[in-house]
Amino acid sequence: MRGRSKCSLSRLEAVLIVFLTLMTAVTAVLLILRFLPGEGVSAEDPSQPTSTQSTSTSGSGNYLIGVGRADCTGPVAEIPLMGFANPDQVGGGLLTRLYSRAFIVAEPDNSRRVVFVSADIGMVSQRVRLEVLKELKSKYGELYRQDNVILSGTHTHSGPAGYFQYTLFWLTSKGLVRPSLQAVVNGIVKSIDIAHEDMKKGRLFINRGTVENSQINRSPYSYLQNPASERSRYSSNTDKEMVMLKMVAANGQELGLISWFAVHPVSMNNTNHLVNSDNVGYASHLFEQEKNEGMLPGEGSFVAAFASSNLGDVSPNTKGPFCINTGDSCDNPQSTCPVGGAKMCMAMGPGTDMFDSTRIIGQNIYLKAKEVYANASQEITGPLSSAHQWVNMSDVSVELNATHTVKTCKPALGHSFAAGTIDGVGAFNFTQGAVEGDPFWDNIRDQLLGEPSNETQACHEPKPILFSTGEMTRPHPWHPDIVDVQLATIGSLAIVAVPGELTTMSGRRLREAVRSEFESHGTSGMNVVIAGLCNVYTHYITTYEEYQVQRYEAASTIYGPHTLSAYIQLYRGLARAIATNTVQDLPSGPEPPLFNVTSLTLVPAVTADNAPSSKTFGDVLQEVRQQYRVGEVAEVTFVSANPRNSAENVTEHNFLTVERYMSTSGSWHVVHNDASWETRFYWTKGSRGQSNATVQWHIPRTTEPGTYRIRHFGHYKKIPLFKPAVFYPFEGTSSVFEIINL
Repeated sequence: MRGRSKCSLSRLEAVLIVFLTLMTAVTAVLLILRFLPGEGVSAEDPSQPTSTQSTSTSGSGNYLIGVGRADCTGPVAEIPLMGFANPDQVGGGLLTRLYSRAFIVAEPDNSRRVVFVSADIGMVSQRVRLEVLKELKSKYGELYRQDNVILSGTHTHSGPAGYFQYTLFWLTSKGLVRPSLQAVVNGIVKSIDIAHEDMKKGRLFINRGTVENSQINRSPYSYLQNPASERSRYSSNTDKEMVMLKMVAANGQELGLISWFAVHPVSMNNTNHLVNSDNVGYASHLFEQEKNEGMLPGEGSFVAAFASSNLGDVSPNTKGPFCINTGDSCDNPQSTCPVGGAKMCMAMGPGTDMFDSTRIIGQNIYLKAKEVYANASQEITGPLSSAHQWVNMSDVSVELNATHTVKTCKPALGHSFAAGTIDGVGAFNFTQGAVEGDPFWDNIRDQLLGEPSNETQACHEPKPILFSTGEMTRPHPWHPDIVDVQLATIGSLAIVAVPGELTTMSGRRLREAVRSEFESHGTSGMNVVIAGLCNVYTHYITTYEEYQVQRYEAASTIYGPHTLSAYIQLYRGLARAIATNTVQDLPSGPEPPLFNVTSLTLVPAVTADNAPSSKTFGDVLQEVRQQYRVGEVAEVTFVSANPRNSAENVTEHNFLTVERYMSTSGSWHVVHNDASWETRFYWTKGSRGQSNATVQWHIPRTTEPGTYRIRHFGHYKKIPLFKPAVFYPFEGTSSVFEIINL
């Protein structure tokens, strides 16, 4: 060796040097690509992964994917609407139909699968989930189970109520309304059936984007109670980030998407009486109409779900809270007005009315989703897993640190629960931020419902308890004790299925905790999303700090000040089990009860329908004009019958169509139905079994000139003497009218 020149190299050494140089160059390029910011990625959550992988969206499939959509609207008249707990807010017609959207992802060998359902309902109740799982088991055996089926509600406040089994929800739902329950259960199961029957090889892509001008924090005073050091990590007091999962078949066919974005679907306020899916439903409508070109709403193979997330303190009413009697701002800790108190303090959306606000917010979400979808290139790969437990949330011990253990509480609602929010105010003289009880209301509560125990009062401090629901059991428990906690992973995507409404900071803490748990067990780079309103409804989940000031969200955190800490501990356990492949060792926990409440309802039975003298069902009472311009409203009123006849006795039904005459074929072509955003169906109940239906068509500016007509469909009920009721279909048709150019 010493005798060789220092500059000479063996052939092997030369090859190794060249190889090392090439590897260094490749490594440098990969590092540069790794840390370049991805298109459409938001820096809102500093702990989220931000890497992207540029790939074509066609090619061999990594998964089997199925998507499905089914109607879950239910009765559109005489049933309370679920969300605002306003006894005067009863259904009186239809703006848009409600849908269940199901997505199934399975491993190529079909060994594991995950189901995610987003339904246009206020929330998923325990009763709905138990009945859905029962139906799925009867059809598919053990293929779809409580651990791998996630049911999430969009949280529209404009859907029919009545699908709960706990007593508190009966009070504003008028009990358990079987047609509402069956519509939701049947719609969810049918959407899963459709997805199951059309599984195909495909690929998944994830992307993110920032949605602007679509939300505000409706409890900013609560948010400010969180540590300044924590708040400084985020640029906003709401999560503006949209996370999207894009689904594409191996042959390049676009299948669908799931978008998670935090906003309350309350653009339609508590004066609304038309069943509809609100702002996120409108976003789904726009995206599906674009992708299912030429199809009517509710038709077509592409399915777009805009699912709920940590929306607890997030409002779409971006003008903020104002006193509706004076116009002054009421953005104060109690959300009260100098004249009229809390009842006068309401937030308004960006539009001229609630319909316009719904359109604006929904369109904002849709436009960002369209951009995020188009740029989605980071592919999701890897195995599937799911973990689930039933937990008695009224008795969870939480280890805050090595020396300090706390517990959750029996369910209870505070005084500020009755105050409502700036999106929908409450009643009487209740205000947000109440940390002391009111002797007047406390005395009434004690006389009618019983006094909260000392133990429960102490556990919930500083919440002054209005309803100690965990200690109220007649005729059935008022609130659930047994709650689902569930986590599913699809490759690097982790879906945290939360049974309630997390506030902004609560969601951030939970996401970070789950991601950290995965990382601590060697699984880094997980994309963690919060799916809200899942599996069973337990109201709100605030941070401990937010809980101390007892605004509406804190007063509605029913398991006490350590609720979030308990959930973080539980979901960490699920993440740990998945990361360490020990899901099979998780205890399933105590199963929830299924109460026999099928006949308990205060909704009056539908009486026999009658038409006015010399009229028949479907006759026109008020005709359309002969001519309209785009941007105007065509309106016609028919002799009608109770819409519940159709919802309760017909599986598939449409209350109206707008039709255009096609001279080339000499036939009428349906251009809109009752699921269309442009149509509105109003039902007015009269006396002696008589009723009217008014159909409006808000003529879009894209409408082509031509000859049109409006049709109405329904069923009327007759009750023969000593015989079962009989339902007869009817229809009515307006006169023809012309749409002309401006």
